[in-house]
Amino acid sequence: MDFKNAMIFTEDFRFQLGCFSVEEGRFTNVLGAERPGAVDLKGAYVIPGLIDIHTHGNSGSDFSDGDEEGLRRMMAYYGKNGITSAAPTSMTLPYEVLEKAFATGRAVADRRDPGSARFVGINMEGPFFCEKRKGAQNAAYLKNPDFEAFEKLNQGCGGLVRIADLAAELPGAVDFARKASKVCTVSIAHTDCTYEEADSLFKAGASHLTHLYNAMPGIHHRTPGPIGAGSEREGVYAELICDGVHIHPSAVRMAFKLFPGRICLISDSMRACGMPEGESDLGGQKVFIKGRKAALADGTIAGSCTNLYDCMTTAVTMGVPLEEAVKAATWNPAHELGMLDSIGSIRDGKLADFILCDGRLERQAVYIGGEAV
Repeated sequence: MDFKNAMIFTEDFRFQLGCFSVEEGRFTNVLGAERPGAVDLKGAYVIPGLIDIHTHGNSGSDFSDGDEEGLRRMMAYYGKNGITSAAPTSMTLPYEVLEKAFATGRAVADRRDPGSARFVGINMEGPFFCEKRKGAQNAAYLKNPDFEAFEKLNQGCGGLVRIADLAAELPGAVDFARKASKVCTVSIAHTDCTYEEADSLFKAGASHLTHLYNAMPGIHHRTPGPIGAGSEREGVYAELICDGVHIHPSAVRMAFKLFPGRICLISDSMRACGMPEGESDLGGQKVFIKGRKAALADGTIAGSCTNLYDCMTTAVTMGVPLEEAVKAATWNPAHELGMLDSIGSIRDGKLADFILCDGRLERQAVYIGGEAV
């Protein structure tokens, strides 16, 4: 299929008017010559399919449930909403529960349903966290970093783990990062670490910060903590939840300046995403949903009820430039998954996952592998 008069978000992270084609599910002729019979998009914006690297669930299901039908329902919701690839995220739970969830992920990754997002990996959020910054993670299952346990879980799902999270100050954290960083992206998360402890983990191979600002020390001019340590390293990327609840707009704009070109927008969505208000569940704990806010009984903010596409548009309303917001929801997440060869941008040879929208990012159509959802 051939298209013309498209405002294409290209790999130099700007919109250019031109043509592109889709052949056998992949992009071809990007910004090439106009072909006869091409569909006239009349100036519609074309952006890569979004990639959510931190999402627990939606539609009443959670990845950690280990339920294939529920996971497939989640992937269908992502696809419909322009999230064409996702790395569903686990919680702090017993290893046997994680084993089941990871095995279910393998089954879904091996057979994608039509119209559904691609299952491109697993974000292992927990159980290697500190209790003080556990947030909505279940303290009963917290553990110190254990590379052998991680390796067993990863091997059990055929190497699907793309991101492994841990607190930098825990015993064995540096050794874990040194080994695990050869397997996947290692991220500092749910941590009370100092600048020095974070710096040591980055030197050992960590290169990512999980949901920046949340579940970590804030910045102080004498104790800059993990945010300071990460911001001054050009190879460290940081996740950001832009649901309008977790982070003030000023802090969102600040994050894009602290980590120029290195922000990954995420949803951190939970099973309540796409569902009505009321009572829900996260990692075996009751969560109460009101408006866009999800909280535990003690008031602790839990995951979000907002999908990544809506987080991206919210970031723009907060003052993040359109091009930066799109890059943060596409190219940057693909980089952190190690998948820039196949997804994350519009380039000849890459999978034809894309969204047609207007200049305000209002969706008009979603394509996965060149097929309309």
